[in-house]
Amino acid sequence: MTSISQTAGAVALILLFTAGIAHTDGAGDPKAVSSREGEYLDKDGNPTFKVANDGTVDWYTYAGYLRYGANCLQCHGPDGLGSSYAPSLVDSLKTLSYGDFVSTVVSGKKEVNTAQQQVMPSFGTNKNVMCYIDAIYVYLRARSDGALSRQRPEKHAPKTDAYTTAEDSCMG
Repeated sequence: MTSISQTAGAVALILLFTAGIAHTDGAGDPKAVSSREGEYLDKDGNPTFKVANDGTVDWYTYAGYLRYGANCLQCHGPDGLGSSYAPSLVDSLKTLSYGDFVSTVVSGKKEVNTAQQQVMPSFGTNKNVMCYIDAIYVYLRARSDGALSRQRPEKHAPKTDAYTTAEDSCMG
């Protein structure tokens, strides 16, 4: 069983890794230019989606759809469109970089002033979120780009062995 300090260490590594690749002009061009064991990456090395001509999505996008529904929908609404409680992540990812996304999920957010009150708890020690952070980001990025509709993806690529190994390792 993984201890909280090990999880915190993993989160620190994620933040360290993403700090070097994040760019400040938002999510950028989502076009997949490479892949690493079933995970697609854009020109900046950020996780991205791949949708085939027949509508088949990559495994990360599909897994992100499932994990978003299990962990984020309660506040951010169906399909990332927001609610009266939390903002639209579909809109946010038009300007939010991968590093900023991860940082917000890990650390939470508190922005309170006379015009708004935004409070998001930290999910940095929640394995149900952190073990799937790339998949959640990829799903929301596909929604933000308009490459994925509001419905559950009808077809998806199979789960890769590398994804299964990483998932098993992270979840313990």
